[in-house]
Amino acid sequence: MHDSRAVQQSLAAIRGKGPLVHNITNFVVMNSTANALLSLGASPIMAHAVEEVEELAAISQALVINIGTLSPRWVESMRRAGYAARERGVPIVLDPVGAGASVLRTESCLALLREVGPGIVRGNGAEIAALASEAVGFTGEAQGRGVDSLSGPEAAVEAATALAEHFACVVVVSGAFDLITDGTRQIRVLNGDPLMPRVTGMGCSATAVIGAFAAVGSSNLEAAANGMAVMGVAGEMAAQSARGPGTFQAAFLDALYLMTPEELDSRLRLEEG
Repeated sequence: MHDSRAVQQSLAAIRGKGPLVHNITNFVVMNSTANALLSLGASPIMAHAVEEVEELAAISQALVINIGTLSPRWVESMRRAGYAARERGVPIVLDPVGAGASVLRTESCLALLREVGPGIVRGNGAEIAALASEAVGFTGEAQGRGVDSLSGPEAAVEAATALAEHFACVVVVSGAFDLITDGTRQIRVLNGDPLMPRVTGMGCSATAVIGAFAAVGSSNLEAAANGMAVMGVAGEMAAQSARGPGTFQAAFLDALYLMTPEELDSRLRLEEG
């Protein structure tokens, strides 16, 4: 059974080890994602030049691939970094931003899933449904608009399960609650706050945070659940003092930095089935 103690132990490991997390991510969220990792206790490096990504992936403890501002050269960087990480057993997390919104995004994600084999995929309901539709012929009701989902995670449960089974990975669907599945087990994280989707990069930060948890030796399922749990609890903590999205963003970083075992124990709401 996944519980608060498991999250606390992994969070303590991140703060104690300061794992290096290599991010090939988008221009919109580089700063906020790096700050989230620093506040958590990890060490971020934001690098996408094709000439160096293999070296950096090889010395990192996790690789986070985010396709938010995609270009063909960045796809090549993602492939090269992914191959280097996989050869060395470095955990890989993929964020399929806007999958389903364009052919380039969908096909790039599917190529990375097939060729690189990330252990964890985190997206919203529409993104996960779009990938499952193309990969395994899933037909469901999850709908998107650009990089946003118009459907909650419940609409993508079957898609997430199918995608996890097909690619032998853990799939995370973010939303009003967060669903994590390896195709067999399911964990639901019920923490969070309505202000979170009002701030750019919260989902991308969640993917990076999951990478930090994967970097300290957690299984893919545990890393995904731990990362989403800490994100949700930090969101609730931040909302207590925030006046709106602007102050929420600063308060959220403070919450990641100040989070205590007692805070996790009192707030965490998980369901497993």
